[in-house]
Amino acid sequence: MASEAHQKVAPRHLKRDAYLYVRQSTLRQVLENTESTERQYALRQRAVALGWSLEKVIVIDTDQGQSGASATGRDGFQRLVADVGMGRAGIVMGLEVSRLARNSSDWHRLLEICALSDTLILDEDGVYDPAHFNDRLLLGLKGTMSEAELYVLRARLRGGILSKARRGELETPLPIGFGYDAAVPGVRDPGKQVQETITVFFRAFRRTGSATATVKAFRREGLKFPSRARSGPAKGDVIWGELDHSRALSLLHNPRYAGAFFFGRSRQRRYGDRAGTFERLPREEWTALLPNAHPGYISWDEFEENQRRLRENAQAQGADRKKSPPREGPALLQGLVVCGVCGDRMTVRYNYRDGKRVPMYACQRRGIARAEPICQGLAGQSIDEAVGRLLVEAMTPVALEATLTVQQELQARLDEAEHLRNRQVERARYEADLARRRFMQVDPDNRLVADELEAEWNRRLQAVATAQEEAERQRGHDRAILDDTQRARILALAADLPRLWHEPTTPDRERKRMARLLIEDVTLVKGPSIAVHVRFRGGATMTLQLPPALTAWQLRQTSSDVVTAVDTLLDEHTDVPIAAILNERGYRSGTGKPFHALLVAQIRSQYHLRSRYDRLRAAGMLDKQEIAKQLHVAPETIKIWRRAGLLRASPYNDKGQCLFEPAGPDSPIRYKHKNILRHRRAAARRLVITTDPKR
Repeated sequence: MASEAHQKVAPRHLKRDAYLYVRQSTLRQVLENTESTERQYALRQRAVALGWSLEKVIVIDTDQGQSGASATGRDGFQRLVADVGMGRAGIVMGLEVSRLARNSSDWHRLLEICALSDTLILDEDGVYDPAHFNDRLLLGLKGTMSEAELYVLRARLRGGILSKARRGELETPLPIGFGYDAAVPGVRDPGKQVQETITVFFRAFRRTGSATATVKAFRREGLKFPSRARSGPAKGDVIWGELDHSRALSLLHNPRYAGAFFFGRSRQRRYGDRAGTFERLPREEWTALLPNAHPGYISWDEFEENQRRLRENAQAQGADRKKSPPREGPALLQGLVVCGVCGDRMTVRYNYRDGKRVPMYACQRRGIARAEPICQGLAGQSIDEAVGRLLVEAMTPVALEATLTVQQELQARLDEAEHLRNRQVERARYEADLARRRFMQVDPDNRLVADELEAEWNRRLQAVATAQEEAERQRGHDRAILDDTQRARILALAADLPRLWHEPTTPDRERKRMARLLIEDVTLVKGPSIAVHVRFRGGATMTLQLPPALTAWQLRQTSSDVVTAVDTLLDEHTDVPIAAILNERGYRSGTGKPFHALLVAQIRSQYHLRSRYDRLRAAGMLDKQEIAKQLHVAPETIKIWRRAGLLRASPYNDKGQCLFEPAGPDSPIRYKHKNILRHRRAAARRLVITTDPKR
């Protein structure tokens, strides 16, 4: 065998370097299986025996702790393949084929490159020339067996894991709030504060119905939430911090909190050299799901109800998404409205009218997805008002009982939050006392350690002070929330549910939550009238027929009373006096603004009212030229006579232009008006002299 190996090694091979590839699959094997490592390094002596000097033996051991299942991430193997392809290697050495590769594609690629570059391969059994068919066939079989060996090992391990998982005996990482026990697997965490905090979390979600609202409730109450360190020097320790939305969803979707064991909820997919992604599987494809496997924080029925609520709360961005959680907008039926034309869930848009947001329900899913016209869009204010009246009638009989329950729940929530804050203060005091004991036990001469422990003690004392201040602040805030006045107000509102519904201090979100307690969905159909089909949760239905909503111009249209008043006032007044009279009577325009002359003129034009001029002409009034012709005087004389009060005239606009009454027996005569004016002036002077007391 040795002579055959020497026959395959030619001088052309000895001119190039010998490459020794050293690898073990895990770091644990590197540390514990040292014999395998020594055997691999000992192959250098085989190269020396074949004619290479020790200086020409290049050892590649940078892939220690890397699996041979793929070339991805193995820099040493990639360097080896590159050097072989460049013709730098005369021989490649490995203890066995599995050291080089456990993947057929990687292994045969290396064989092909070795054959093209005339590179030999050496393992514990001998020397092979990939350019020779027999050697290449044998090496191919060894590579296939190496890959099959890895598959068999994996299948054996995987089978054991799945078998234990189906029995519910597999130990998997537990979420916060649980820990393993030798007698009872999956028991609750022994820390009382952890248990109480998780219990409060699920109660808060039961009350609010939304993960975001639950997070806000924890932030508002100043409550911390626990998590367990998974790595680092503090691995296994409980860390307290702020609750965030992703953590809340993780708890709500985890069946462990309902006392169920599960396995195989996700599956990893790899795409070439890229990192794998995890795909969440439907529940029917899970490997194991065993309800009531261990004590939980909620029942399985409550867990299923939570999943249903989360699906309803999901944003409407897919066929599986149905509703969205109640939000701050004034649209009462947000997330509940269904299009009666196509059956899709309708969305909400808001317009501003008189400084207020007015909802509009629109079916625009297909328009967004496929650029199709929207099915229908309806103004939502009148629909919300009609459904609101229906809900008030339905809820009135149970209002008082519900109010008493709410009052008790509010008090229980405040007591629960205060209890958790007291727990936080106790934990902070314990940690401060622990830091004090550590500081007192340190050697005073070791100043580096003593200074660090003293600083840690000070930080813990500061944390105690902060926790106490926060607890006192929240306690005072809670007292202000539910004092005797507030309790009396709650009971008073219960007797008058319509007033509670329309109370300005009632948030829109709470109205929506009350609506969802009774309504499953509302289907809208737009026609000559608006058909509102309400489906209640109990299965009952009711249909409302509403008049079509007024358009924007109809809402701003001038009332018929104002038009009638303007028509009447035009008989005696022009635009400016008419505007003043309308404002005195309390009338307002369609937009709610006071009247002015231009607005009165627009009303005359829009409603085709006869102008003041036409009315006077119809009454026989004459213009300046016509009356001047009747009296045989110049038009300027008519102006003078009018100012003197000798002619009766009526203005027909706000510029002072007038029409005159026809000439009569008492009309002034040409050349005689001067004596009349002179007599009037003399009489006026005599009247002034008579009434002046100084004279």
